[in-house]
Amino acid sequence: MENLKPNGQRAKNAITLIWIVLALDIVSLISGYFQYDLLQTAANGGKISIETAIANDTREQIIGIIHFIAFVISAVTFIQWFRRAYYNLHLRVNHLSHTEGWAAGSWFVPIVNLYRPYQIMKELYQETKELLTKKGLSINENFTTGYLGWWWTLWIINKIIGQFVFNYSMKAESIDEWTIITVASMVGNVVGIPLALITVKVIKDYSKVELLLREIKDEEETTNA
Repeated sequence: MENLKPNGQRAKNAITLIWIVLALDIVSLISGYFQYDLLQTAANGGKISIETAIANDTREQIIGIIHFIAFVISAVTFIQWFRRAYYNLHLRVNHLSHTEGWAAGSWFVPIVNLYRPYQIMKELYQETKELLTKKGLSINENFTTGYLGWWWTLWIINKIIGQFVFNYSMKAESIDEWTIITVASMVGNVVGIPLALITVKVIKDYSKVELLLREIKDEEETTNA
């Protein structure tokens, strides 16, 4: 039986980047509040100096760029971990629903990316738990798919908000329009916080159980009859 490929470092990389994105979500939320306050002042007829406006725009742009870069790197490290986890499970279970390549590719295919990654993650949990239970290996009772629904729901909401902010900002000109964008961005930051926390839990929980797959070496048959 082929040995599993190491996935611990990939898990650590993904978790580290998620923590960074979480920190940037908090920074973005605070910065967004300052911008919202500035917009409200302008909407109510208050005077705002050019220097203050420029400083606000510069701050928002810098934070936005850093946040975007961190998010992209975080997505890459997560997908690397996710694909390796599915690859390793393929070495122990021969009836999985998708190829290992789909664990990465499913995130980039329109429409499919709304459900396929969740299906694969759920399958990772279910098939791993079933296999280890069948082999008599002890599993933490908290290893469950129960919170995967929340994880994916938050991801979809975050994705929708992000798309809305991007599209709306392309044509926004008035104070009211920028206020809507700012509020939507802040909501996205708020959603991003529990999303990050649950994603870290997902990675940690599966990583602990994935190590148990290394103990299954005696039998070639790893599927249910």
